[in-house]
Amino acid sequence: MVSFRLATTRLVIFVPLVLLVALSSAGKAASYLPSLVVPPKPAREYRAAWVASVANIDWPSQKGLTTGEQKAELKSILDRAAQLKLNTIILQVRPSCDALYASQLEPWSEYLTGTMGRAPEPFYDPLAFAVEEAHKRGLELHAWFNPYRAGHPSGKGSPSANHISRTRPQLVRHYGKQLWLDPGEREVQDYSLSVVMDVVKRYDIDGVHFDDYFYPYKEQSASGQELDFPDNASWQKSGAGGGLSRDDWRRQNVNTFIERTYKSIKAAKPWVKFGLSPFGIWRPENPPRIKGFDAYEKLYADSRKWLMNGWLDYFVPQLYWSIDSREQSFPALLRWWTEQNPKGRHVLPGMDDTKILGNKWTPEEIINQIRLTRKQRGTSGHVHWNMKSLMRSEPLDQALEKNVYSEAALVPAAGWLDNSRPDRPTMTIEKTDAGKGIRMSWTYGGIEKPSLWVLQTRSVAGWKTEILPRWKTSHEIKGNEPDAVAVSAIDRNGNASAPVVLELRR
Repeated sequence: MVSFRLATTRLVIFVPLVLLVALSSAGKAASYLPSLVVPPKPAREYRAAWVASVANIDWPSQKGLTTGEQKAELKSILDRAAQLKLNTIILQVRPSCDALYASQLEPWSEYLTGTMGRAPEPFYDPLAFAVEEAHKRGLELHAWFNPYRAGHPSGKGSPSANHISRTRPQLVRHYGKQLWLDPGEREVQDYSLSVVMDVVKRYDIDGVHFDDYFYPYKEQSASGQELDFPDNASWQKSGAGGGLSRDDWRRQNVNTFIERTYKSIKAAKPWVKFGLSPFGIWRPENPPRIKGFDAYEKLYADSRKWLMNGWLDYFVPQLYWSIDSREQSFPALLRWWTEQNPKGRHVLPGMDDTKILGNKWTPEEIINQIRLTRKQRGTSGHVHWNMKSLMRSEPLDQALEKNVYSEAALVPAAGWLDNSRPDRPTMTIEKTDAGKGIRMSWTYGGIEKPSLWVLQTRSVAGWKTEILPRWKTSHEIKGNEPDAVAVSAIDRNGNASAPVVLELRR
């Protein structure tokens, strides 16, 4: 604090720290002074997209690309995401008990190099690269795992010697055209959880993600009859379910794994979010008039229970139907899911952009779904299936940019994990050398480094909001100077600091 004594009157003036910063640079930009102006709160919603590696759906586009080609493709995906003002990428890193990252537990994925077990040449770690490049662009990177699938029909090569079908064949079941880990085996749960936690501990990921594959979708015999999952051995080992029916026992196996995964992630890194994306219908007639596939009965996925119990941080029901569909109504299902959320977790629908590539929908369907989601109380954003659709449909991209993504948005804060605000940064503003603009710089003195910055500038057109990556601590504006500038720090849980605000005094 600074005090001044006048000859006739004693007057004490208390000058906050931010003013001292401004005064210290008075020679450079004395006209910008601390202000009590309050900038608008930035938009908050998940704007995410899935990037699938299984069958080379999204990335890599084909097996056996060079390291340079793989990196270039992934950077193009992240560039498009940043251009569209998305904020989250969900990258599939374990499609079939294999790895698109350097792992001591599972082999390199066939979808990466063309041969299971073969590392990229020249060597690089795709997940480490993806995390670094995503964070450079201010994007969250969530690692997407399939906890039980051990072999996919699109995999043409032979399993490597270190694949679980070779090292622990007693845990693997042949089911139709697939290989599947048996969720009824405790050793399977331990194994898949160890794979997830290996990534959580070694990589700076922002989230862990599972989609809708728990017990597999039903396969059929050559005669067209539905096959039951071959888990007699684990069923008998459990004491025939310990009093549960076979179906309830299967559901309990999945429930136990989901709860263990959530608690294990929080014990290791509380800020790493856990997201689940089940089939969009829990059970037919929920809500009334809804018809379709019964994931509770067929996949043994009691997804409503996971949401009700708060065993996750964000929940993405796959609502791949249109607004006008009567028996699988997008708005009716979305509303119903938001009503099953007593713990207040983030609920955001998955949307099927591929129907635009297939000319089944126009871009307006997705735009209207986003608008409807924003109006529905209890929602927190949306996820695009899939990134390929955003890379190949210019009409969709243009519609998104024009109608719903004009401003950047932060991922919503997860207040149940941590709701403490980070410290406020400090800022200085100076004229650029050419004298036709300004350069603002900011620093942070807190213990935990921010994950993002929110930069807001006010001009005659109103406030403009930009979300910047954590490494960027300065910004230049050429031409007309804004009449107010604000910067806030955002932590790993999405909590925002109070803004530091400087206002131009002419």
